[in-house]
Amino acid sequence: MWFSPVKEAPQKFIQEGTYKYIPYWNLFRRTEFLEVEGYGRFEAYSNRDSLKYLDIYGLENILTLYRGTIRRVGFSKAWNVFVQLGMTDDSYIMEGSENMSYRQFVNSFLPYHPTDSVESKMRLILKIDQDDIMWDKLLELDLFNSKKKVGLKNATPAQILEKILGDSWTLQPNDKDMIVMYHKFGYELDGKKQQIDSKMVCIGENQTYTAMAKTVGLPLAMAALLILNGKIKTPGVQLPIREEVYLPILKELEEYGVVFNEQTVPYLGYNGQKTAS
Repeated sequence: MWFSPVKEAPQKFIQEGTYKYIPYWNLFRRTEFLEVEGYGRFEAYSNRDSLKYLDIYGLENILTLYRGTIRRVGFSKAWNVFVQLGMTDDSYIMEGSENMSYRQFVNSFLPYHPTDSVESKMRLILKIDQDDIMWDKLLELDLFNSKKKVGLKNATPAQILEKILGDSWTLQPNDKDMIVMYHKFGYELDGKKQQIDSKMVCIGENQTYTAMAKTVGLPLAMAALLILNGKIKTPGVQLPIREEVYLPILKELEEYGVVFNEQTVPYLGYNGQKTAS
């Protein structure tokens, strides 16, 4: 299950030669849309420090470098609810967390009112209409259950939120996860700007044989075999950026349906359109 507690450092990237910074509390309001053929529309938001990849990939003079996380449309708006309330904070412990109910946890972040319910206060604070699909997402998480206990001693808000989300987000036996990767490479050759789009979609089979297992577990196993068979000769712990590592692994992953599809298109910039700095 993916979870990211609040971080002090802002998200950093370069856009058209200008350094950009996004503080965490604004992160999920700054999203871009992506289209993946056959799978619909997704949204992406900045993922931590994109600048650390400058030296790794030899891109010191690049104009735009952006690393993001892709989610289904609507995720960022829903997650921002937790961010704005303070539920993703991992910097302090909540008193009596072990015996706290889910409902009490939510109410801890809302102002006191002698008559209004927790639900009413939350909708008012976040300006969520009762018929808004965002409200349905919150109800599905069972956030307002007064009988379910957190059961975590000396827990931070982020740890409690992770516990609550785990109840709903854990894969069931026949659930299938999906991983989407979308790489955009813009370049200029002979005075002509072009862009290569490289996309990969991997869908798991069930709770055990997941897309995550294919894309994380299998490459590790393949690398171990390459080392044992003497085909990877570079000693020590290495980043997988050497051809002796990634070429055979990518080729073998194709047998498991992990394939990148590439196409050349007119250059549109990192977010699909020309933008000012």
